Order: sequence, then C-alpha cells, then structure tokens
Amino acid sequence: MFTGLIREIGKVVTLLPMGKGKAFTVLLPILGPTARIGDSIALNGACLTVVALNGPMVQFELCPETLNKTNLNFVREGEQLNAEPSLRLGDVMGGHMVQGHVDGKGELLSRTLNDTWETFCFSTPPEMTKLIAPKGSIAVNGVSLTVVESFSDRFTVALIPHTLAETNFGTMKPGTPVNLESDMVARYVQRLLAYS
Repeated sequence: MFTGLIREIGKVVTLLPMGKGKAFTVLLPILGPTARIGDSIALNGACLTVVALNGPMVQFELCPETLNKTNLNFVREGEQLNAEPSLRLGDVMGGHMVQGHVDGKGELLSRTLNDTWETFCFSTPPEMTKLIAPKGSIAVNGVSLTVVESFSDRFTVALIPHTLAETNFGTMKPGTPVNLESDMVARYVQRLLAYS
C-alpha cells in the first residue's frame, strides 16, 4: 500500500534483458540505503520488489506482464522515475490509498502554464473512463492527484510548483506515456455494480 506522495526521483543506471522480462538498477540515494531485499517500492506507480542492493543502487526485475501493462517497458538508462516506499504501520496517510497496481496507460497530451501552476491533460484508456471523476483521486506515475475535469477520452489535473519540482512531471513532454491507477473505491464500486 502507498499514499501517492513521492519520496524521491530515482535514476535508471542499468537495463538488462532477462528472458522476456528486464532487470534494471535504479539510483535511489534516499531509499536505497534503508531498503531491504524483498521490500516493495513503487516506481512510476508500479509496485516492484527489491531483488538486490548495493548502497543507493537498487535492483528490480520486471516480468512481461509488468512490461506490457506499464510505461516501464519504455524506460531507458538515465531516465527519471518517481519512487515511493510502501507504507509502514504508523505512517501518515497524506495522499490517498494507492495499491501500486496500474490500471492502464495514458499519455501526456498537453501542459499549460497558468500563473504559478500548470494544467496537465492526459489521455484516458476507454476501460478507465468510468473510474475517473472530477474532484476524485487518481495516481499518475504514482503521484496522488485530484482530477479537475474528466471527459470520455482524457482528464486534467493542476500541478503546483512543488509537485513539478519533486516528481518527474517537471521534465515531462507531451507524448510521454504514463501509468494510471484509479481510486480504489471507484474500482470496487464499478465491480459491485457490474454484478448487481
């Protein structure tokens, strides 16, 4: 379980093929030194397991399912990833409940400067449209955000300078694929309605 509050921006150091999957090492100066093998760390919102450690260097393995369902398939060496450790008992819940289970991939369509903040518009996969509501929560690349507007094929969020500086949104360009995780409550309500 995560909160969608990013602890640091990691940098991909190495990428290696591993059968049909991949193994990669990420430089995590804050999280790496305190991580343990077997820990869960969300990278761009995808919950991954630490498989090896060397100080701030943390290694992860990605199976074909993770590569197919997330934007981690497009990661290259040197790329920045949003990183968050899993919640521990007693941690403050500052964002919203995020599982690290990506529902779909979107794409940054545009970013518009409005005074000191920016409006980002992301495309929405058709299967997620019903799960995104104005003023509702959504995790984009693992970041807990509030939806401003929601349409049949896209939604917008407003990002303050702090969010732009502390996540990989600051350098994001239109056309960049992103991981989307809908609000957990919306997901279960939809499931219940489907069987009622």
